[in-house]
Amino acid sequence: MPVYLLSNSLNFPPPYLAERDGLLAIGGDLSVERLLLAYSMGIFPWYSKRTPILWWSPDPRFVIFIDKFHIPKRLARLYKSGKFKYTINKCFKRVVELCAEVHEKNDGSTWITEEMISAYYNLHKKGYAHSIETWENDNLVGGLYGVSIGAIFSGESMFSLVSNASKLALVFLWEHLKNRGFKLIDCQVKSEHLKQFGAESLSRNKFLSLLKIYSNLQTNF
Repeated sequence: MPVYLLSNSLNFPPPYLAERDGLLAIGGDLSVERLLLAYSMGIFPWYSKRTPILWWSPDPRFVIFIDKFHIPKRLARLYKSGKFKYTINKCFKRVVELCAEVHEKNDGSTWITEEMISAYYNLHKKGYAHSIETWENDNLVGGLYGVSIGAIFSGESMFSLVSNASKLALVFLWEHLKNRGFKLIDCQVKSEHLKQFGAESLSRNKFLSLLKIYSNLQTNF
């Protein structure tokens, strides 16, 4: 399959035209309108400072169903201990920046460029992107961020400055989403780290059929 070069027009090719690795298109921009269209079609941006904007729709897709979420016992005890506190959208941009900094430190690079930080902050200001923060003694020690459309939350990245802080943020996110009628956490690509929480692979076709249903459900993050 060819990789599609996007124009200034606000559109994407169908996800089933993606390469075997999930790469679908190149170029375009990170405007709020284009990002929302992408997420509504099961497409997301993922690229580096050295490449143009790359758009992906992998097959299979890695997801966590809200009603199948699993909390490891030791983590459940820590979550209930009261050692950490949690907030929602208290410092969205800082969470995204720390995700970038921690990935760069650990991996030597990050896909969370300044352009991406600005784009997702714009999504946040429009009410579509959200953060969860984990606090220890008033210090921000972990968190995550992602995009919500309908009853689906698409996780983008997470970070920890102390052990388990990002995992605890994920548990808090799950509890929050469950209470508000969400159905699915989209983890995008397979991660051994997330399997312990019940993440599983779905075919792209199955994911897109669920996306069509869940994205039209009315929820309030």
